Amino acid sequence: MSFFEIIDPAFGKFVLGNAPVKQIATGFDWVEGPVWFGDLNCLLFSDIPNNRIMRWIPGVGTSVFREPSNFSNGHTRDRQGRLVSCEHGGRRVTRTEFDGSITVIADSYEGKRLNSPNDVIVASDGAIWFTDPHYGIATDYEGHRSEQELHCNVYRVDPSGTMQAVLTDFNCPNGLAFSPDEKKLYVADTGRMHSGDPQHIRVFSVGENWRLSGGEVFHAISPGCADGMRLDTDGNLWSSAADGVHCIAPDGHVMGKILVPETVSNLCFGGRGKHRLFITATTSVYAISLNRSGTL
Repeated sequence: MSFFEIIDPAFGKFVLGNAPVKQIATGFDWVEGPVWFGDLNCLLFSDIPNNRIMRWIPGVGTSVFREPSNFSNGHTRDRQGRLVSCEHGGRRVTRTEFDGSITVIADSYEGKRLNSPNDVIVASDGAIWFTDPHYGIATDYEGHRSEQELHCNVYRVDPSGTMQAVLTDFNCPNGLAFSPDEKKLYVADTGRMHSGDPQHIRVFSVGENWRLSGGEVFHAISPGCADGMRLDTDGNLWSSAADGVHCIAPDGHVMGKILVPETVSNLCFGGRGKHRLFITATTSVYAISLNRSGTL
């Protein structure tokens, strides 16, 4: 069985012929938001419709980390190692402190409630960037059906707590990731539900004081769309897709694919050398070792 599709010969050096795609956990409804905790040797991920965050430990298995989770979706770690989460149900971004208490990072903008924060990253200056599409309030499946009060934007919360809508021209921004040098920001637009909106990844140049410019289409995933994505240390973008994970070179061409038997929602790098790719895909979580190291 082949786990790869090599399109650019260079991709052959990224994958290992004897490293399989392994299903490490299953039995969920829609998994999302994987984040690796190397110091605790565990992976956290969201089982959104079942309103819980799960924890997987190598050699031990899967257990519930938090239930209820406010229908949490995307997660990351801040520069101090704390868990930062996007909550559909709470319509907010939160941080879990070391003592287990919850700090609210953002839940409104200009007096209006956020929609349903989806994915989140933390920059080197400690600022938190997140997307706020409407998916968690469009139905009761991944949150609570509610009135949309704000356009679907991308926000930045600086270390002082000041919040700014930095991108306001998306239909529904979803996954986002910085290049290793933080000179580029990639943001996926997966469109409004049942709308037929274009679905693609856009790329922005990051200038002084984190000012963004550009915004041209970088790549359109096919089949499916880009939901979650991460970059490796060489600046290649690894994106979710309907048939697995696509590896996209910095110039926008597809180098190859990791084939997964379920629709992929998100991914993250982890493991001993950040060389293991963890993949959330519909009802299951998969993992594969690569000849590549990932970034946050």
